[in-house]
Amino acid sequence: MTAEDQIKETVTSNDVVLFMKGTKSMPQCGFSSRVAGVLNFMGVEYQDVNVLADDAIRQGIKDYSDWPTIPQLYVKGEFVGGCDIITEMTLSGELDKLFEDNGVGFDKDAANKIREHNA
Repeated sequence: MTAEDQIKETVTSNDVVLFMKGTKSMPQCGFSSRVAGVLNFMGVEYQDVNVLADDAIRQGIKDYSDWPTIPQLYVKGEFVGGCDIITEMTLSGELDKLFEDNGVGFDKDAANKIREHNA
């Protein structure tokens, strides 16, 4: 199976996927830590993929999305964005709407706390 096949399989068989440096319990870069922290705090169930464990996946995800940086968040097979985009979407409430529209469970109170803390 090629890296592209593995990536496609992962993003289509999981509702939410985060390609990141490290794991959701032990992120290995600040940007990955920020996105994983938001998802963890909001109680989102997601598949984490540690790109540091496989160079083919690390480069493959950049080619797959045509996006040069990691982390990368996918919801229902669609690329959403990286750290800056996820941060903006969280603070604006767009991420809540994206999850609601796609039937992804999350803690709305936790999302509101993030916004209150960053107001």
